[in-house]
Amino acid sequence: MVQQKEIRLKEYGRGFHLITNDVLAALPDLPQTGLLNIFIQHSSAGLSLNENADYTVRDDFETVFNKLVPENDADYKHTLEGADDIPAHIKSSLVGASLTIPITNGRLNLGTWQGIYLCEFRNYGGVRKLVLTIYY
Repeated sequence: MVQQKEIRLKEYGRGFHLITNDVLAALPDLPQTGLLNIFIQHSSAGLSLNENADYTVRDDFETVFNKLVPENDADYKHTLEGADDIPAHIKSSLVGASLTIPITNGRLNLGTWQGIYLCEFRNYGGVRKLVLTIYY
């Protein structure tokens, strides 16, 4: 059986944002076992699973990604939508657009320090939409 729901996240500024509680609040009662797939419907933001306790980890992610894929590189051709646009597309491809998390005993089977991140790579990305699909 498959259940699916689409949700809209509030608008976040650029950075790595913990959205675990937003996802959990949107989910129906979960089966005893299964899988949750979370898919973001955007090409300039991504999803990641990482440290959920110390906010400085998210700051460090932002620092590293900006060093890996800087804005205003003279070699970029896709520049009409702003200096943050093509770097956002590249960063999104590096991070990915979906996560799959096991469901065990009716709960997401996350590790002790794991949380779900929205990786917002645009300065003003707007509202982001997620598709939550439960497989059981």
